[in-house]
Amino acid sequence: MTATAHEITYRLDQKRNIKGAFPGPKSQALNERRSAVVAAGVSSGVPVYVEDADGGIIRDVDGNSFIDLGSGIAVTSVGASDPAVVAAVQDAAAHFTHTCFMVTPYEGYVAVAEQLNRLTPGDHEKRTVLFNSGAEAVENAVKVARLATGRDAVVAFDHAYHGRTNLTMALTAKAMPYKSGPAGGFGPFAPEVYRMPMSYPFREENPEITGAEAAKRAITMIEKQIGSEQVAAIIIEPIQGEGGFIVPAVGFLPALSAWAKEKGIVFIADEVQSGFCRTGEWFAVNHEGVVPDIITMAKGIAGGLPLSAITGRAELLDAVHPGGLGGTYGGNPVACAAALAAIGTMEQHDLNARARHIEEIALGRLRELAADPSAGAVIGDVRGRGAMLAIELVQAGSKEPNAELTKSVAAACLQEGVIILTCGTYGNVIRLLPPLVISDELLLDGLDVLAAAIKANS
Repeated sequence: MTATAHEITYRLDQKRNIKGAFPGPKSQALNERRSAVVAAGVSSGVPVYVEDADGGIIRDVDGNSFIDLGSGIAVTSVGASDPAVVAAVQDAAAHFTHTCFMVTPYEGYVAVAEQLNRLTPGDHEKRTVLFNSGAEAVENAVKVARLATGRDAVVAFDHAYHGRTNLTMALTAKAMPYKSGPAGGFGPFAPEVYRMPMSYPFREENPEITGAEAAKRAITMIEKQIGSEQVAAIIIEPIQGEGGFIVPAVGFLPALSAWAKEKGIVFIADEVQSGFCRTGEWFAVNHEGVVPDIITMAKGIAGGLPLSAITGRAELLDAVHPGGLGGTYGGNPVACAAALAAIGTMEQHDLNARARHIEEIALGRLRELAADPSAGAVIGDVRGRGAMLAIELVQAGSKEPNAELTKSVAAACLQEGVIILTCGTYGNVIRLLPPLVISDELLLDGLDVLAAAIKANS
């Protein structure tokens, strides 16, 4: 059945409640402590410190309650403290918190691999490896592809985000703040990474270009500039995350995947942000029936605990020699227990259906807003799938990105008790990633605040 507010018992009242000016005194005191000990390179988008979180509500140390439309960047999809996840974590921690699967293995790791092999697209024989972060999963997917094919080149796309490690920074498209800053850059980066044009319907020079035509454009560039016989892997987010929640035109992903298969190139779907019911399917590639050779996962996989994975064709992953994959903390037993519980909650409450319901509610509201003369002139595009939705803000009457308005809207929402996230290559996209268990009432309240903020700041 689909999760509703009446089927889940929450510890915290599922309502926003701002008690006074914030950040409050306790958050301010914590921020002073932070500035003395935490590196300045770590930033936080919201200037309050969390005391508790439950369902779709975050409560700060000063007692203010905020509607959470970010889910810790698509992580707490089952809610901020899902009872099943909490119970599983408590039970696992009471037995053992770590042994290292590479030393003394345990059932939880195997059970998570079984579930991922079952849930990921395709009925081929699969193998899974567990890691800690999305970037680590991406690194290892590329390692597998290079070893299995004997090739070096990796193709990524404009607006892509794949992580902050050396290799994944090379794959990531946006320079500031991920690859460089005012004082210089983090390079040199890993070699043999090539970037191709993404299908970005709102910003295409030719608005009539189809997904298949956009794929042909990229394929032609690969063949001319690299040579297909040199390419180990194509890696792509089926819906781009940090780049702006860009949904490629229909046909783009299937055409790329088919060409990669024909040329012996490993097709890697980076589903770190879009996976686990977020788009109304277990994985975003399912919307067009694409079956990746390898799929990378993290974020929503374990209800908030650090866990990531790659699942792929058995012949690819088994090509790696024993000891070639792994890591000390990869597949931590407590995180594995959380993942099994989170997947159970997703299935029990049919959170795919719930994500589609959120899409129906939210897209309707956002499109109404885009048609409203008091706001529509600055709304360039409304897009997304499931509970992975976005508004691209522009200078009135144009497609010129409006990053300042985006910042102002996010700040105005926060003042009213709603946490929203921004993203995009141009810093002008508001992204909505509510917990999939959020009630209709809480979601609609948050959307009303967002609409008012856009109107007031336009």
